[in-house]
Amino acid sequence: METKKRPAQIDGTLRKFALRVPEAIYECSGIIVFGKRIKSLVFSTDLSIIKNVNADAIIAVYPFTPQPVITQALLMAADIPVFVGVGGGLTQGQRVVNLAMFAEMQGATGVVLNAPTANEVLRHVADTIDIPTVVTVARDDTDFDKRIEAGTSIFNVSAAAETPKIVKMIREKYPDIPIIATGGPTDESIRETIKAGANAITWTPPSNGEIFRDIMAAYRENKPHP
Repeated sequence: METKKRPAQIDGTLRKFALRVPEAIYECSGIIVFGKRIKSLVFSTDLSIIKNVNADAIIAVYPFTPQPVITQALLMAADIPVFVGVGGGLTQGQRVVNLAMFAEMQGATGVVLNAPTANEVLRHVADTIDIPTVVTVARDDTDFDKRIEAGTSIFNVSAAAETPKIVKMIREKYPDIPIIATGGPTDESIRETIKAGANAITWTPPSNGEIFRDIMAAYRENKPHP
């Protein structure tokens, strides 16, 4: 059977310089949220990166207490779905519920709850909003049954080197639940995570400083932009 050729890619002169997620990510099945298939999520809150990356969605989780003004800025800048962090670690209780409600009203596609989130808080969030609850998994001794009973829509596995093992555990026990997972730094680690059962992969992009390093090195040698 003849293989269909892809059409030529279209890039602007200026926007050709942008971040591209690893091609290996597109080997996963994707998760479908509100009719849109999502395979790649970029892990960033940097607006310049969010505007210059080809990921299918953004997962915006940061180490400070969530603030609606940050969510608003992210959603205004992004032209793709955004899953925003609403706490569960440092931030607990009713504040998490309020932040999740605000995030939905601002236009977030889903909310991300940190691994320490109490099941009671998760249940309250799930009962309050009508967008997916993404629950982060960092340990293999998580009580997945209780997490699902409390209202988990999607598991987000972020357990460093243990990620593929935990993804496999979840997939074997719950064949139908959507799983997002960190893919690691190489194509091989991404494929290992997909093989374990991940439906979508989060990718951590290089920082602005790392990107600038090569650019400034070229400028110092009086060379054009790489």
